[in-house]
Amino acid sequence: MNKAPTFHNQIIDPFFQALDLYSTKNAFCINEVFYTYKQFGQLVADIRIALTELPAENIYLGLIANDDIETYASVFAAWLEGKAYVPLHPNQPVNRCEDIISQMNIVTILDSSEVSRHENHHVIDTKNLSHAGDIAAAKNPVDENRIAYILFTSGSTGIPKGVMISRKNVAAFIDSFLASGITIGENDKCLQCFDLTFDVSVQSFLVPLIKGACVYTVPHDQIKYSYVYGLLTDHKLTFGAMAPSMLRYLKPYFEEIDAPDMRCCILTAEASPVDLVAEWSGCIPNAEIFDFYGPTEATIYCTFIKFNRNGIYKHLNGMSSIGKPMKGITAIILDEEGKVLGLNQKGELCISGDQLTPGYWNNAEKNAGSFIEKEVNGVVQRFYKTGDSCFFDDEGDILYAGRLDYQVKIQGYRIELGEIEFHAREFLAGQNAIAIAFENKTGNTEIALFIEGDNSDKDALTGFLQSRMPRYMVPAKVIFESKFPLNSNGKIDRNLLKKVLKPD
Repeated sequence: MNKAPTFHNQIIDPFFQALDLYSTKNAFCINEVFYTYKQFGQLVADIRIALTELPAENIYLGLIANDDIETYASVFAAWLEGKAYVPLHPNQPVNRCEDIISQMNIVTILDSSEVSRHENHHVIDTKNLSHAGDIAAAKNPVDENRIAYILFTSGSTGIPKGVMISRKNVAAFIDSFLASGITIGENDKCLQCFDLTFDVSVQSFLVPLIKGACVYTVPHDQIKYSYVYGLLTDHKLTFGAMAPSMLRYLKPYFEEIDAPDMRCCILTAEASPVDLVAEWSGCIPNAEIFDFYGPTEATIYCTFIKFNRNGIYKHLNGMSSIGKPMKGITAIILDEEGKVLGLNQKGELCISGDQLTPGYWNNAEKNAGSFIEKEVNGVVQRFYKTGDSCFFDDEGDILYAGRLDYQVKIQGYRIELGEIEFHAREFLAGQNAIAIAFENKTGNTEIALFIEGDNSDKDALTGFLQSRMPRYMVPAKVIFESKFPLNSNGKIDRNLLKKVLKPD
């Protein structure tokens, strides 16, 4: 009889086994430098010693998400000491990072930067720690409900909101992911092209490291799609997860890309156009291709579908089905009144299971609006309302129709247009602003910002927004309208505004 999934048996034990069995094999390739499992384990041990000096109540650690070996070692050191990490991106506005630190009351920050941007806090310089001996056993036991990490995503109020992911959530995810039929072994070479502030990064480094594989990362200062192209061809990667937007950037090079060593490719983070998938499949002729879907609140992925290679792709409006729920996941479709809908009836996709987040950090109002209890098959379960419009087809696969609200995904990051509008109005002293997503000439999503009234200083506005938000949220276009058009309900007609947008 299989043991129930726990953080210890799904992550900690396999990680220690990998350190033991594959000590001389490579764990990472970072900026063309290789690090063995032995070297990685030593760094984890060094950081753990530094963490033992912290007060027991110091559970939440800020982690500067650099692309280096010390940063990844910090994740495992934190977990082994029963602590949680909160990633802070070094290239995002420092004010945004400080806001997260303030929300969490974070005292200690793990930072491998040459010069820390957070010197007014207690900073552990993870790049200059003395060697502490061999890695010790994990603290045991640690409550499964203890938080493993918190990811802050865009918030409509202008304040980022923190999604808490527990050790139980991560354990359930690993158990479910490995039950999907995907296998990774010690000879695999695995792509990790996502920032550590984005949840798919956890799958991209964690699954390989508990299986003895090697993780290949993308440096922050490199052009991502170009670097991935090089990794695919030069290092003969065998496994990787990437967003469809990555494929759009690679598309001009499809005729040149020949990656027969790739045996498994996951597309995720945004809807997958089936025509693009069909073209990409020719570049990786021996790979199984999957589409995995999941909000951060459901721990990385919660549904998946495997593409076949006979040219038949299940889709809606050209976008791939997101498949069926993963092991341990319950999915239902609700109408506006909260009634469970049947097959081929479109409504809001809601997700339940052990992967479901305990909720948002210190945000009772958001929790109350995002989670509901519903009786399904005679059992009352807690569900997350995804905000995605979907339906089950006759075969039980989920078809994705789009967002119910104005959340969009840019480069795989889920954002709320309201946050962009909030900061724009702040600069414009209350002047009305509407953010609208549109497709550029490469087929990727960008943001246009419409401003009602007289022209303002575009450069000053853009500079202000860059100081408040990550670059992927800064509008690519700023357009002035004397008056916003209204629809029959007296609301701003976003569709009319969108008609003036044309790809460059």
